[in-house]
Amino acid sequence: MPDRRQKVTDDDVFAAAQRVMSRRGPHELTLADIASEAGLTPGRLVQRFGSKRAMLVALSERFAGSAGPVFAALRREHGSPLATLRAYARCMADLAPTPDALLRNLAYLQGDLADDVLRGHLVENARAARQEIAALLDAAIAEKELGSGVDVQALARTVEVVISGSLMAWATYREGAASDWIAHDLDAVLSAYVTRRGAARTG
Repeated sequence: MPDRRQKVTDDDVFAAAQRVMSRRGPHELTLADIASEAGLTPGRLVQRFGSKRAMLVALSERFAGSAGPVFAALRREHGSPLATLRAYARCMADLAPTPDALLRNLAYLQGDLADDVLRGHLVENARAARQEIAALLDAAIAEKELGSGVDVQALARTVEVVISGSLMAWATYREGAASDWIAHDLDAVLSAYVTRRGAARTG
């Protein structure tokens, strides 16, 4: 727990909230749990955000602008556009370290979809992520990891759907790790476009 004498920033609170949310579903989540995790009193957290929903809205707003920095960090780490795309797919698999964890994340997703404000932030992030995927595909073509003549926007949408759909399929079958399941499906989609250079750089 952070030292209570130190200033607890909003970033600290959001990180604490995400840790608690990884352990508790929407109906179990309380400001008291988040405050304890962040090293604050519940009263201080209420003073800062007003309510649990207001804090979740602030968290979702922060999430809405996260696609660019996430993809930039992955590109710096992995270099190759296709390796970066596969790393992003693995990040999505982090939603499902266990079936129970995925169920909790889906419960939060259901709440986001039912709330116009939260869904708006979700859509903003999804659109930004698809643009980042398209940019990686463009870069992969430029670096000859993918062949020419690829419809980048169509493939970006397909990749987006495959990653999320594969996660849902894993939730049903629960065979192996979610990361392996998603990687298999993503590679199946990309295989028609990947060059020898692309296979060598990401194999």
